[in-house]
This record gives sequence, C-alpha cells and structure tokens, in this order.
Amino acid sequence: MKTKNFALIGAAGYIAPRHMKAISETGHNLVAATDPHDSVGILDSHFENVSYFREFERFDRHLEKLKRKGEESRVHYVSICSPNYLHDAHIRFALRIGADAICEKPLVLNPWNLDALSEIEGESGRRINTILQLRLHPSIIELKKSLSSTFAGGSTAKPEIVLTYITSRGNWYLYSWKGEAAKSGGLATNIGVHFYDMLLWLFGPVLKSEVHLANEKKAAGYLELSRARVRWLLSIDRSDLPFPAVPGKQTTYRSITMDGQEIEFSGGFTDLHTESYKHILAGQGFGIPDVRPTIDLVYSIRNAIPTGINENSHPALREK
Repeated sequence: MKTKNFALIGAAGYIAPRHMKAISETGHNLVAATDPHDSVGILDSHFENVSYFREFERFDRHLEKLKRKGEESRVHYVSICSPNYLHDAHIRFALRIGADAICEKPLVLNPWNLDALSEIEGESGRRINTILQLRLHPSIIELKKSLSSTFAGGSTAKPEIVLTYITSRGNWYLYSWKGEAAKSGGLATNIGVHFYDMLLWLFGPVLKSEVHLANEKKAAGYLELSRARVRWLLSIDRSDLPFPAVPGKQTTYRSITMDGQEIEFSGGFTDLHTESYKHILAGQGFGIPDVRPTIDLVYSIRNAIPTGINENSHPALREK
C-alpha cells in the first residue's frame, strides 16, 4: 500500500494520541493538525514537521492547497477527535476536500444527522468510518463466535447481562463541553456508546429500553435485546467506585458480567486503534449502517423520562 497522508482535527484532546500512534504504526504520514488549544507537543513523539494550525480556517486553506498539488500531496484521510457536537461538521469537511473520514465515537449525536451524511457520502464518493474498537477485541470476537454457535444450536435462553462502568471525573468534566448534553450527548452517549454498540453487536437489536436514573453524574437503565437482558449503570462519581479512590491510582471500574460470570476484555481496551486503522485502510471500516442502531439507542436514552428504580434496575441501585 502506498503511503497515505492524514490530517487530524482535535490534536490536543485526550484521544488524539491514540490516532497519532495508529497513523504512525500503520506506516503513514500525519501532514497537518488543528486544535484551538496549542498544547500539541505530543505530535513530536510520532511525526516530524506536522503543519499545525490553531485556526480552523487556516487549516482548511492549507488542506485545499495540498489538494491542488495532486495525488501525492493531498490529504487522503481526516481523523476527527473533536468534541462530539462538531463531528457532523468535520465529517462534512473531510468529504468536501476529497478525503475519507475517520471519526471518533459517537459518529453523530442525532439519528437524522446520519441520513444527511449518508447522502453526502454517496455524492462525494468518499467513505465515512468510525472507531468501534471493542468489535476488534480478541476476547469479544471469541465471545461472539461462542454465542453464535449457542444461538445456532436453538437456544432461546436470554443471558442476564450486568454492565457497570464507573470512571471518576472531577468538576472540570461538568464545566467542559462534556458536561453539556447538547454538546456531548450526555453520559450514555459520551462514555457508554462503545459498550452499547458491543452489546447490540453481540446480542441483537433493542426490543425494549428503560431509563431508571439520569443526572449529570450517573445514568442507569435496562435493555431487553433480542438475545439478552441488560442492566446498565454509568457513572463519573468517584463515590460509586467499589474501592477507595486514591489520587494517582486506579479511578476506573469496568465490569460486564453474563449470568454472573465476568466477561474479561479490559486488557486490550485501549490498544485497538491501530487495529481499527488497519481495517479502515483495507476498506473494512465501520460506517453509517454499523453505528445507526446505537445512535438510535443513545438518542432515545437521552430523551427518555426516568421511571425510577424497579425490578429491572441495576443491582447497585436496588441495594440502596
């Protein structure tokens, strides 16, 4: 494969280094990056001479100039690590300059945004890709194979799934764009979307969804999928951790059990962006049809009226 040129939107963000690493490890070039915050020294750890722009307008102009220089100079992929509410606009930008888009989760906040992007994708002839790294996790792939065999054998029993994700965040979270539901999509969208995608991929479409609790720090509810029942809890409140929160130590607890047995996948959770890029570069990335069921789900969760605790609630809620 010929070396491809990449541009990066959101170079100063938390997730951007994983994209830089993936571009480097797949043997390609990052030629331009933009972010309104100039703390982007991490670029030097992966590449030399990346053109950096604080102003998006100058970034736009630079990529347009590269496009006019021809195939060897143009940007082939735009990696998007910007705040969630800007993904739609930045995907459109990528397609407009003739590049494929590689966008962090969630691809968009609202289902109707997918319809418009699908039209633009078809008109442009370019491809919209998103990062759904849990679908590439070896343990999750093996579980899917096992479940497929079980279901193919005629089993109609629905496993009982308990999803618990607690990732401690300070007050800064609530005062950043992540704390604004209109910009982040709320907790279910911002920190839960990967887990919902994984569950729908493993256990099929949503038949029923309940939201039992929803506030700025935690959300909980119940999903009946075609082949599983799921009780879920998401929280950024450190008091929900099942162990003492000590500065500098572990502040995240991630657990998914099936019929009481832990599904182990934490070891490779943060190391799959390079695999995602390999699939995308081979034309096997995840696109709009792949993300649509989960975008529909998180939109419905965000707009649901919490019903309160009931027999379907997560065990941690029923214990209180």
